[in-house]
Amino acid sequence: MLLYKKISMRIVIAIILIIIFSQVSNADIGKETGLEIPRYVSLKSNDANIRVGPSKNYPIEIKFIKKNYPLKILEEYEDWRKVEDFQKNFGWIHKSLISGIRTGIILSNENKTIKLLNTLNGNVIGEIGMGNIVFLEKCKIDLCQVSFGNHRGWIDKKHIWGIKEKETIKISFFQRFEDLYWKSINSLNKIQKGF
Repeated sequence: MLLYKKISMRIVIAIILIIIFSQVSNADIGKETGLEIPRYVSLKSNDANIRVGPSKNYPIEIKFIKKNYPLKILEEYEDWRKVEDFQKNFGWIHKSLISGIRTGIILSNENKTIKLLNTLNGNVIGEIGMGNIVFLEKCKIDLCQVSFGNHRGWIDKKHIWGIKEKETIKISFFQRFEDLYWKSINSLNKIQKGF
């Protein structure tokens, strides 16, 4: 019986290791940076050219004139990155024109504004329109805390282009306590409004 348990445990460990290593080996890694592909970045300046190929010798395909505009990196070649924008435009950009600052573009159905909440299932503290660029401060599995001008709040991740579906950003151990605090404040506010 003991020998059976040892063999079973070794088989389970071997299967787990195979799964882990197969996922790591299947992950796409950039040849130049060693960073994950695809990944999101943003533009450093208000003047960036997207070219047909990875060199200044290639013609300009698109000219971006909006700083912090989010892009998705699809490939790397020397100092050039193949990128895609939220409208599915493709091209190559020099690495000096991009930043690791995370931003996103607000997307919505039928050009509706998106509600900005103070926390998960919280109170509405504002609205953001389609096409606006927001800074991604924190992201949970389903929600992101964004900043837009002087406003900061949480919105549903499905309304943001510039982050992967299950990606999280800057979520600390204390986030649960912060969520609990805001949930309590929102509940108290609702109770007070009821009286």
